[in-house]
Formats: sequence, C-alpha cells, structure tokens
Amino acid sequence: MIRLGVNVDHVATIRNARGGAHPDPFAAALVAVGAGADGITVHLREDRRHIRDADLERIAESPEIRLNLEMAATDEMVAIALRFRPPACCLVPERRQEVTTEGGLDAAGQANSLQPHIRALSEAGIRVSLFLDPDPRQLEAAAQLGAHVVELHTGSYAEGREGELERLQRAATLLGELGVECHAGHGLTYANVTPVAAIPEVEELNIGHFLIGQSVMDGLPGVVKRMKAIMLAARPT
Repeated sequence: MIRLGVNVDHVATIRNARGGAHPDPFAAALVAVGAGADGITVHLREDRRHIRDADLERIAESPEIRLNLEMAATDEMVAIALRFRPPACCLVPERRQEVTTEGGLDAAGQANSLQPHIRALSEAGIRVSLFLDPDPRQLEAAAQLGAHVVELHTGSYAEGREGELERLQRAATLLGELGVECHAGHGLTYANVTPVAAIPEVEELNIGHFLIGQSVMDGLPGVVKRMKAIMLAARPT
C-alpha cells in the first residue's frame, strides 16, 4: 500500500513569521498522523528558517511519529541525525538563496563526499534516501553508494513539463531493477498526484506545501484524509 509522508515545515514558517509558539509543528505532526499520515517529514535547514532544533527534538522523540529527516549532506547535519537516530533521513541539496529545494542531488558528481555520510547514517541503523531527479545516471550512482531509497523529484512534472511523467515512470522501473526503494515528492497536489501515485514502484509520497496551504481553508485532518484517499484510489485493489 502506498504511504503518505506529510511535511510540516510550513507550519513552522507561519509560526516564525510572527514569533512565539503558535502554530506548533509538533502538534500539527500529531494531527496529521491521527488523520492517516504514515510518517512526518521535516527539513532542518542550516539557517533554521522554519523547523528549529527544539521542533526536531520533540518530533523525533515522539513514539507516535515515524520521522523522515530531510537534511543537507554536511557534517553538522549528520551529527544531528546520529544524535536523534530517526528511522529515515533524506539527503537533499540546499542553498541559502533558494525558497524551496530546486532540484535533485548530484549523486554521481558528489559520490566521494556523499559516501562517508551515507555510511555513517546506515551504520547507525538509519534508512538513507537521496532526493534525485529522474536521471538514470543519478539513480545508478545512488545504488552504487548504497542508498536504501531514492525520492524522485517531481517538481518538473508538477510544473507540467512535457514527458516528465514518462521520465518518472522509467526512473521508478529502473529503481526497482536496481533494488532501491522508490519514493517521490515535490509540488504534488490533489490535481496532479494520481498519475504519480499510480506508478507501481512508488511506495511513498512526501507532500508538504500544498497540504499545509490547503489546510488553511479545509483543516489539516480533512486535507490529509482526502490526499490519502486519492493516492489509494490510484492503485488497483
């Protein structure tokens, strides 16, 4: 059954716009799990623009939450991951200037620097995912590096670029052949999620900005339930 991971970063964005403690990303994570989310994703950025260390600590230590920690492949972030030991980490490219993650890692070109981080996390019992564009060269590099999971960057597909769904389908098939678990995410909405959720090899979708934004109008529990229902309906029984 396909899983839904809910990214609560932008609950923290709203909180940080004014300061104080409300709305609370930890409380939002519990609401999302209660509504059917299979896991929670947070991205602890170098500049702490949304999720803060205290948020991560509370979420990581909650027995009710299966945490996927998005992070840059740096010594600082690996040390934090080794301290909290979440079930999963997703290594992503990160630039201070970007508003959101703009593309996949260059796993092929950065193999030498990624290898020790992947090894350290894996040896600690953490499942390591790499956030990659659906490029065969990058996917093969991920397999060679020993990544357990690849999360396919769906941003170009979400922007409506021609041929991107087919690229995702081919990439998911290749990951299956390589023995690497396939996840996907970025820019997915009610309107465009079904074709991605229908790809048989995709085991998990991670969705954040749309769900948090839509919850302003509809409430977080209903939004999570609706997205999960759309995803499940995309799969044959």
